[in-house]
Amino acid sequence: METHTRQGPFWDVVAGRAAPPAAAETLGWELLHVDPDQGTIEVAFEAGDRFTNPVGVIQGGFLAAMLDDTLGPALVATLPPGRFAPTLDLHVQFLRPARPGRLVGRGRVVRRGRQVCFMSGELLGPDGEPVAVATATAHIQSIEP
Repeated sequence: METHTRQGPFWDVVAGRAAPPAAAETLGWELLHVDPDQGTIEVAFEAGDRFTNPVGVIQGGFLAAMLDDTLGPALVATLPPGRFAPTLDLHVQFLRPARPGRLVGRGRVVRRGRQVCFMSGELLGPDGEPVAVATATAHIQSIEP
């Protein structure tokens, strides 16, 4: 992996120099740990009642968004300034219903090439057990001014 410089939009949010993206705020995104050298991250989300479906469990689209907002930052934290990595593909498997509360996402960069990167991760429910897992592919590119 490239040596990270801890500069750029991701690090500005982490340092409090910039507000988190609106989607991350909606999901209650909170950074718990990031290791850019290892390409790993742990984040928390606050899944409130407004994320539930008619039977009272978290709607799958929110779980997918949480996983995307776990895997993407695992990669972005490793990138130099001026680079970004939009998700090309996100495959989510729902393992069991997720109840409202604090969910923890753990993500890692599995393999990174010059332009294409593969990530994987899991989302743990309030009881610490997995509720969903995901794999993703991202395309590393320059941020357009």
